[in-house]
Amino acid sequence: MHARPAPGRTVAVRVPATSANLGPGFDTLGLALSVYDELSVTTLGDDRIEIHATGEGADDVPRDASHLVVRSMAYAFEACGRTMPGIHLEAHNVIPHGRGMGSSGAAVTAGLLAAKGLLAGDVELGPSTLLRLATELEGHPDNVAPALFGGLTIAWMEDTGPRHKKLLVHRGVSPLVFVPDFTMSTSEARALAPLQVTREDAVFNVSRSALLIAALTQSPELLMAATEDKLHQSYRAQAMPATDELIRLLRAHGFAAVVSGAGPSVLVLADGPGQRLAAVELAATVRDTAWEPLMVAVDVKGGRVREYPEGSTSST
Repeated sequence: MHARPAPGRTVAVRVPATSANLGPGFDTLGLALSVYDELSVTTLGDDRIEIHATGEGADDVPRDASHLVVRSMAYAFEACGRTMPGIHLEAHNVIPHGRGMGSSGAAVTAGLLAAKGLLAGDVELGPSTLLRLATELEGHPDNVAPALFGGLTIAWMEDTGPRHKKLLVHRGVSPLVFVPDFTMSTSEARALAPLQVTREDAVFNVSRSALLIAALTQSPELLMAATEDKLHQSYRAQAMPATDELIRLLRAHGFAAVVSGAGPSVLVLADGPGQRLAAVELAATVRDTAWEPLMVAVDVKGGRVREYPEGSTSST
């Protein structure tokens, strides 16, 4: 029988927000952004689950084993044939919930990385295992891949499981996220996309997805054409009229705006800081919806876990 991690062992985890799809790259492309959830996990000598949450959505998250971070930790321990100890979880959430910025993918990633830190020296959880477990928990890899690895990621499924390729984004790309005060259910948004599309629309998105990789890595001036989409955004517009209105306004003025993930946030892939400021000014003219602009960078490191000596406290 394998022993549990000793009581008093602490790990700290930092995980970035993500934006999936990026327009045409439905369920495939994802981008890590410099907005972070941070947490620390300390093992206890019994089976208690203690959760202290602050920040975004803190009043709404569960305080028991159903918490997504805790469920993800337990999933990793079970997959490794180990028994999860009781834990004290300190979570500070910054990633907006239900806004298309990968909050659930970040929670899954955080739980798996916390388990990785606590299991270090006993079981090693490598990148491919982490991606597989995260995809099993989240359902698809487009958010969890950038949360785990950072940068721009291409994720796909093979018979052996999920795979990913990480790419570096051109330094001229300046992301901007407009976050509204209303939420959107990911499952509801996914249900609005059709199961079948025309051959012409499929070819259209294949071409734009290929072009988007070139635009993000080499040629930011191509971002407007590269972010066009015919697979999912127009179908979801009916459920997010304010989002659709802002995207149409921004694109009409030359900004490469897309739905961030399942929405309702809007991602602008500007080709420089000046263009980003102009987009903020334009969005401020919208009267019916208040959009909070987040000027972010591309996170290049992905999720990180650090172990602290027994008895010390974390300060990440």
